Amino acid sequence: MRHVVVMVATSYPRFPGDGVGSFMAPIAAHVAARGHEVHMVLPWHPAIRLPAEQNGVRFHFFRYAPSARLAVFGYAGGLRADTELKGATWAVAPLAIASGTWLARRVAARYRATVMHGHWVIPGGLMAAAARPGMPLVISLHGSDVFVAEKNAAARRAAAFAFGRAGWVTACSDDLHQRALALGARAATTETVPYGVDADRFVPDAMARTAIRRELGVGDAPLVFTAGRLVRKKGFEYLIDAAAQLGDIPGVRIVIAGEGDLAPELASRAAPLGDRVRLLGNRSQDDIARLAAAADVIAVPSVHDEAGNVDGLPNFALEALASATPVVATRVGGLPSAITDGITGRLVAERDATALAAALRELLADTARARRLGAAARAHVIAAFGWDRLAARFEAAYDRVQKRPV
Repeated sequence: MRHVVVMVATSYPRFPGDGVGSFMAPIAAHVAARGHEVHMVLPWHPAIRLPAEQNGVRFHFFRYAPSARLAVFGYAGGLRADTELKGATWAVAPLAIASGTWLARRVAARYRATVMHGHWVIPGGLMAAAARPGMPLVISLHGSDVFVAEKNAAARRAAAFAFGRAGWVTACSDDLHQRALALGARAATTETVPYGVDADRFVPDAMARTAIRRELGVGDAPLVFTAGRLVRKKGFEYLIDAAAQLGDIPGVRIVIAGEGDLAPELASRAAPLGDRVRLLGNRSQDDIARLAAAADVIAVPSVHDEAGNVDGLPNFALEALASATPVVATRVGGLPSAITDGITGRLVAERDATALAAALRELLADTARARRLGAAARAHVIAAFGWDRLAARFEAAYDRVQKRPV
């Protein structure tokens, strides 16, 4: 069944190589590639450099702020260090939600939509539900939306409203799935649908390995890499503390790519370690892929932050696995569903720098085992986490809600 889908979201790569909302672009493009007409409704942002249509996806932007300075709604800019909503976000949220709902309604009417697809129950699911109350609705959960609904009474009520209208709900991890049920999602119409991964971009690449190591000036030194927004739930402070315990490994380097509110704090924490830890700042997705190929081990030290927020299933984790570089991650969120300890990677307790250091040391020392884990990981993600497989699951959800009474 062919569908005209209006996706309502608050994050998407704003320009080529942007890491913000990087998983949204392949979701939309692969749904379109299956023959569906996809319209993406997004908040305007001054950094946007997108054409009117890309990879079969048409873009529609809503403006809600009187100046670019107040364009703080969405694109990972609404939360301070990913733990609390910024004051400016609270101020503009009512106008942004109203503007997004109005535009979603117009787009759905103009293009004769057959299904609404809200990303993040708050606010994308809320806007999609309010825009066309009688239209079939799918809601997809990505992590921070569930966290906000758990911590804020108004957001919790809004999530319950959206879940009540939804014909189907998807969560990117089993952890988010269970938390959504506690917020009002129905067990019979909620399923776990993990993200996909671009296994053509994230690949073993000997040329990239040589070039990146030359660029970083590390030569053949042991190299540990990670990437992500510099926020608490990424756990990068524990990786820095682990680096302090690896001083006996000659030349070892820990490289962190990303930007965020914690950049000054993490730089200060790393300063006593000299050149053992390096913060690269923001890097494009292509650069992240090349850095992953250049590393000897990749770390994904995610944690529950002090507010209880945790990643659903970090897309970087899947990308790391696809690169065939061995991965050390923590047992939180959706990571254990993607990584089997000792088979496709290593899993350690969260917030345990000593355990993290031990696992990194183990794989840096045993290169044959590291290669086996990396090869098994790549084979696993190619088989289980293709973007087309995810798009097919969304397509099935659209078919289900189309047939359900509304």
